[in-house]
Amino acid sequence: MTMMNSIPCMIMRGGTSRGPFLRMRDLPDSQEEQTEILLNLMGSGHALQIDGIGGGDPLTSKVAIVERSSDPEADVDYLFAQVDVLNRRVDFNPNCGNMLSAVGPYAIETGLVEPQEGTTIVRVRNLNTQRLIECHVPTPGRQVAYEGDTRISGVPGCAAGIQLSFLDIVGTKTGALLPTGQATDTIDGIEVTCLDAATPIMMVNAADLGLSGRESPAELDDRPAMLKRLEMIRREAGRRMGLGDVSQSVLPKPVLLSAPSSDTATLCTRYFVPHRCHKAIAVTGAIAVATAVSVPGTVANRIAIGAEKLSAAGRLSQVRLEHPSGFIDLDVEHRNENACDIARVSLIRTARKIMSGTIFYSLPATPSLDTLTSKAS
Repeated sequence: MTMMNSIPCMIMRGGTSRGPFLRMRDLPDSQEEQTEILLNLMGSGHALQIDGIGGGDPLTSKVAIVERSSDPEADVDYLFAQVDVLNRRVDFNPNCGNMLSAVGPYAIETGLVEPQEGTTIVRVRNLNTQRLIECHVPTPGRQVAYEGDTRISGVPGCAAGIQLSFLDIVGTKTGALLPTGQATDTIDGIEVTCLDAATPIMMVNAADLGLSGRESPAELDDRPAMLKRLEMIRREAGRRMGLGDVSQSVLPKPVLLSAPSSDTATLCTRYFVPHRCHKAIAVTGAIAVATAVSVPGTVANRIAIGAEKLSAAGRLSQVRLEHPSGFIDLDVEHRNENACDIARVSLIRTARKIMSGTIFYSLPATPSLDTLTSKAS
């Protein structure tokens, strides 16, 4: 027997991602119960997520859960959930900076934050990482502006620009910028950089895997032998980073790096999520790579040096990353001129409100006991 339930919902595009935005107060306290609800409202377990609102792709199978914050330094709390498309699994462990792009507008739209004239700064505490982000939302006439002339790669058209500033990004999951204690490790004969800034990633020179680094996502997804090897390296990297067995987690994310094709770019990236190549690059992944550029000896640093993109001081405050859909620009602020001590990383994203209303979902009378859930840390 199933029971029909409903919950208030706003569907929003944030950056290059899309998904439902929910209030924490409207969900049960138990994460197991939250998991069951998210799986059903997204329609997971079917390639098209036909019985829910998921889009059959990791980038459109995401959920943002927002609530007023108890932290005096924050206005709202944001919990991100990556809902698996094919498997009945929800991962609360990673963060998503693209979905975060819409948290500020959502907080204002739902009355969690009072809009100011011109620009409203929404201070967000990310519960996945316990870090703060400042969202500068355009609010002319004390209304959220979605229309504008800002264009971001991977999204058609233009919209109003939203500045995101990520504070104290180092060691969000492992407690260290270089969790293994060194700039490079060798795994399966491949030189790898394990780094944790905004999100844990493992970086590999694409050439070391016999790739140019400019292959399309479809071409990379069609290389099963390479994907299998990359996953083996990822799992060992996760173990060395202190994340344990990551076979059921999306962290760390693999990133293939190469020299850019454009003179204006710092690096060319191919970012995995983690078993399929991202059609662009995740915001948090871009932050991690941008941070790594200035850290001596990392894979990113060596390729950037080869491309002669670094300043004489060995740091780079403005980083442009090439990805399959275009480019992403980041401003990196180093604290006390220390390349390994990052004060903040800022970038511009856009967001759009798609719909607001009530979403319906079905739940079994007794929740499934074999639902797999990755707990938030």
